[in-house]
Amino acid sequence: MKKYTEMTKEELEALRSELNAKYKEYQAKDLKLNMARGKPCVEQLDLSMGMMDVLAGGCDLTCDDGTDCRNYGVLDGIPEAKELLADMMEVPVDNIIIYGNSSLNIMYDTIARSMTHGVMGSTPWSKLDKVKFLCPVPGYDRHFKITEYFGIEMINVPMTPEGPDMDMVEKLVSEDESIKGIWCVPKYSNPQGYSYSDLTVRRFARLEPAAKDFRIYWDNAYTVHHLYDDKQDNLVEILAECKRAGNPDMVYKFASTSKISFPGSGIAALASSLNNLEDITKQLTVQTIGHDKVNQLRHVRYFRDIHGIIEHMRKHADILRPKFEAVLDILEKELGGLGIGEWTKPKGGYFISFDSLDGCAKDIVARCKKAGVIMTGAGATYPYGKDPKDSNIRIAPSYPSLADLITATELFALCVKLSSINKLLSAKE
Repeated sequence: MKKYTEMTKEELEALRSELNAKYKEYQAKDLKLNMARGKPCVEQLDLSMGMMDVLAGGCDLTCDDGTDCRNYGVLDGIPEAKELLADMMEVPVDNIIIYGNSSLNIMYDTIARSMTHGVMGSTPWSKLDKVKFLCPVPGYDRHFKITEYFGIEMINVPMTPEGPDMDMVEKLVSEDESIKGIWCVPKYSNPQGYSYSDLTVRRFARLEPAAKDFRIYWDNAYTVHHLYDDKQDNLVEILAECKRAGNPDMVYKFASTSKISFPGSGIAALASSLNNLEDITKQLTVQTIGHDKVNQLRHVRYFRDIHGIIEHMRKHADILRPKFEAVLDILEKELGGLGIGEWTKPKGGYFISFDSLDGCAKDIVARCKKAGVIMTGAGATYPYGKDPKDSNIRIAPSYPSLADLITATELFALCVKLSSINKLLSAKE
C-alpha cells in the first residue's frame, strides 16, 4: 500500500468511499466501549482481593513499634508502610511521608500550600504578580488541571524520547524568577511511555533556577509498572542526584499504589529533603491527626516488602502486555507505512501516544465516539486542552477486555484513515 500522501485525488476518493462503508458497519454494531482513562481492568483489581482478608476480625492491628492502628496518631505514616514505599520509591525511610490514597491529592495540597504559605519561608505565590509552571507536552491532563485551577500560567516544553527539552528548561528557569515548578512523569511518561535518560535526570538535578522556591514535581507514578521482565527502563534516583549536585531541596517526589493495589483505596507518599518535609509537616499537623493507618497496615501485611510488590506487578504485566501488544500490532498492520500517523512503543506504564496528521486528532476522536468508542479527548494532553497541532491522541489499553480492545483499535485505525483522507483531499481543492 502506498502512502496516502502519494495518492491522487481520485484514488483517495475511491478509498474514502470504501472506508465509509466499513465505518457504517461499525456504527451498526452499537458499540459501547470506553478507552478514555487508564483504569485497571476487573482482572487487575481481582489480583489484590487477598488484601481484604489480611486484617480479618480479631487479628492484631498493632505495628512493630507498638502503635495501635485503630487509634489516632502517627502523622507521617506507620514505620512498616514508610519502609515499603521508601523501597518502592528508592529513597531513605527518613525522607518519606505516607498520606492517604491519592498522590494527585498530595500534589494539589503541595500547590495549595505554596499559594497560601509559600515554600520554606518564601513569599506565598498568591501574593506574587505572576506564577508560572513548565509543562512537558504531551503530558498528564490532571497535572495541568491543578495548575490551571490555581491560575498558574503554564508554558509548554516539548518532550523527546530522552525527556523534556532540557536546553529549554535550563534557559527558562535560569532567566525567569516567576517560574516556580515543572511537572514531570519521569518513567513511562503519560502519555508517550518515555523514560528520562540518565543525562536528563542529572541535568534536572543541576538546574540553576532564578527562583529559590522552584521545585521539580517528580510524579513517579509508574515506578514499578513494567510490561516485560527482560526489557525495563530504570531511572537515576532524583533525590540522591539533587543532593549530590548541591540542590537537596529542589524536588518533590510522588508515588502511590493506585495501580498496584486498588486505585481508590491505595496508599500514597511524598519523598523529599528533610528541610522540605519539615516545612510540609507544619501544614499536616493542622490538616490531619494522621492518615488511614489501618489501610497502611493492610498493604504491609499483604505485600510484606518490595519483593512482594515486584511479584505482584508481574501479574499485572501478564494482563496488560497482551493488550499493549494487540494495539501496537493493529496500528502497524493497519497504518504502518501509510504516512498518516506515528505512535510510541512503551515498555511500561499505561498509555500509548499517537500522533496523527496535523489538524486531525479532534476529528478522529469524534468519529470514534459516533461509532461507540470513547477515547481521551483530543487536546487533553496539553495545558488548557489546547494541542497547537491538533494531532496527539492518548490510547489507554488497560480497561477494555482484549476482544473489545481489538475491536476499538481497529475502529480507531479506520477513523485515522478517514480523517487523514479528508485532510489530504481538502489540501488538493
